[in-house]
Amino acid sequence: MKPLLLSHFTATSCLGRGLDATLDALRSQRGGLAPCDFERAELETWIGAVEDVEAVPMRADLAEYACRNNRLAQLGLVQDGFAAHVEAAAARYGAERVGVFMGTSTSGILETEHAYSQRDPQTGALPAGFRYAQTHNAYSVAAFVRAYFALRGPATAISSACSSGAKVFGSARRMIEAGLIDAAIVGGVDSLCLTTLYGFNSLELLSRQPCRPFDVARNGISIGEAAAFAFIERVPEGRSALDDDAVLLLGVGESSDAHHMSSPHPEGLGARAAIEQALATAGVAPHEIGYINLHGTATPSNDAAESLAVRALFDGTPCSSTKGATGHTLGAAGALEAVIAALALRHRFVPAGVNTTQPDPALGFVDDGAHRLDYVLQSRDADLHTVLSNSFGFGGTNCSLILGSADRLSSERHESHDSHEQRA
Repeated sequence: MKPLLLSHFTATSCLGRGLDATLDALRSQRGGLAPCDFERAELETWIGAVEDVEAVPMRADLAEYACRNNRLAQLGLVQDGFAAHVEAAAARYGAERVGVFMGTSTSGILETEHAYSQRDPQTGALPAGFRYAQTHNAYSVAAFVRAYFALRGPATAISSACSSGAKVFGSARRMIEAGLIDAAIVGGVDSLCLTTLYGFNSLELLSRQPCRPFDVARNGISIGEAAAFAFIERVPEGRSALDDDAVLLLGVGESSDAHHMSSPHPEGLGARAAIEQALATAGVAPHEIGYINLHGTATPSNDAAESLAVRALFDGTPCSSTKGATGHTLGAAGALEAVIAALALRHRFVPAGVNTTQPDPALGFVDDGAHRLDYVLQSRDADLHTVLSNSFGFGGTNCSLILGSADRLSSERHESHDSHEQRA
């Protein structure tokens, strides 16, 4: 595939609002998880909540979209000058040539929970002011972002569980390559709600401590919430048009193994297929990957399956799961972790796996002559040029993204030019 430019990106999560707060937390190995105090959630678990989401005032002309998920989306859009960047790009390309691709799993289901608690005791009717289409509907966040910028290009929501926020990159890429749009807002937004908390509790997947991905004592997930966005467009002609710290989308890999409704394929075959496709579309060899942001949910089966997939292709590549810091943000996780991967590239560092203290030797964290994993326990500087980010969801919906720095593209162009000169 032709590389695409992430010309701007931003993230808001329990680590803080915007890139500076996120970067500072990752570098200092500071997590944002806290004991669960979410409304009416009487559960012994930890969550990654974004502070003061409900206090965010909705823009007056978008009041019909008011719900926690869209408030979180709006909060994320105004960080790091992202909204101004989109507005300038839309003026340049035209409102009909900018697409919107949003990932989410539960969207504004909290609004429906509130509505059910207020239904008429005699008829069971929901409150007259309840707006399902603008809040709970999975498309709600895509419609909200599209309306926020008055865009007229194609817009869609992807709800493929925990791969949603990564799969949007693939959808946007296909639209751009087909010539249907020139650029796209991609991202993921998922917010806390009782359905999610009690749903994962019923599956016995919630940890009573802050989650510990790939740890020998890992015992479940911590649920978080986030809003993360990137603006992607074609790479401008000429190396001088790119900043030194520009980040590129080099490859996308998707698979659907459909092994089980909630458990991954035990041998990680679907995950491996997604990684292999990402490498192939990027034209990147496994040894060129400098860091892997693992899906790493901290459940016994998920981490075991991912370790098999990664060890089949990589040997000693530095890796970590940042869910120990952010919690598992579900449909937003792929977008949030793509932004984290972009930050790692831009600032040349490998983020540590927060909360993990003893990587499980059964998952390959030993040098036994076979392919092994290098799970990073201390954030460190690294000369990164290409990184991989994994996102794997329920039902075997898998997506891997490969991001690279602009100097890699410059090197490839230079090599291509030299080869052409030699042939001439």
